[in-house]
Parts: sequence; C-alpha cells; structure tokens
Amino acid sequence: MTYIARFDRVTPEQYAKSGPALPPYGSLASVPLPHRATAGSAGYDFHTPVDVTLAPGESRIVPTSVRAIMDTGWVLMIFPRSGLGFKYGVHLANTVGVIDSDYANTPNGGHIMVKLTNPSAETVHLPAGERFCQGVFLPYGLAQEEEITAGRTGGLGSTGRE
Repeated sequence: MTYIARFDRVTPEQYAKSGPALPPYGSLASVPLPHRATAGSAGYDFHTPVDVTLAPGESRIVPTSVRAIMDTGWVLMIFPRSGLGFKYGVHLANTVGVIDSDYANTPNGGHIMVKLTNPSAETVHLPAGERFCQGVFLPYGLAQEEEITAGRTGGLGSTGRE
C-alpha cells in the first residue's frame, strides 16, 4: 500500500500560534487522531477535543490539535458528519474546508481548526470525543498557467494578502 499522507499533532508551540482563547493544549492529548471507521470509509473522522455547545445561531471554532502532512498533488477536504446536518442542521461555516498540502509548513504547523455553525432554534451539545467532521483526501490537477513561486505564510486567507 502506498500512503500519501499522515496525521500528526501540532506541537504546543504551534498550537499557541493558532489563536487566542483556545482550550489548554494538554486537554487535547487524549483525543484520537483522525481515523476511518471501516475498511470502506473514505472519510477520516475528527473528534471534538472538548465539550462543544452551540447556542441557536452561534458559530464556534473547534481546534483539533491535528495537522495533515501530505504529498504534493493532494488536498484534504473537511466535511461535516452527516448526522450533525440531519439531526441538528449544524454545518461548517465555510461549507467545506480545504487543507492544502503546504499548510503543514505554516507557523502554526498546519493546525486544522473547524468552525461550526448552528442555524437551528435549539442549543446543540457535542460531548468531548464526539465525531463531528470528516476529512477526505483527494488528488487535484493543475491548469496551464504562469509558474507559481509564492510560498504559503499562514492560513485562513493568507494567500490573498499583500
């Protein structure tokens, strides 16, 4: 079997560069790395690192402490688990997360953070350890264009900054 990627934890230093108001890094140590539930599963389940409560209309960033180190030519797409949508209407704030292969080289070590939104009229509670999203690795192709030489310096829109 040929593998194109692996999941790893960001270091405490990288985690600290991910932003303010995050749960303590030590509280995330027991959260399993993403994994597939069955041999036929395409998606790697991500687990909530801490209890997550979303009030009606609320959005919240869920830090995973996880990064994906993957070969060039691959992308990790992050989707909500279907149960969240069917049961509660909860979805990712950006609909689908796109984790590029060079994101692991950023100052925060490629820390994958997922922003959930609760559009329902009811509070939704996800206990720590709950599977809440899934990542699927996909190959991508390139269109003919000028040679790209810029390197990534961050995440969340960093490639569009001047």
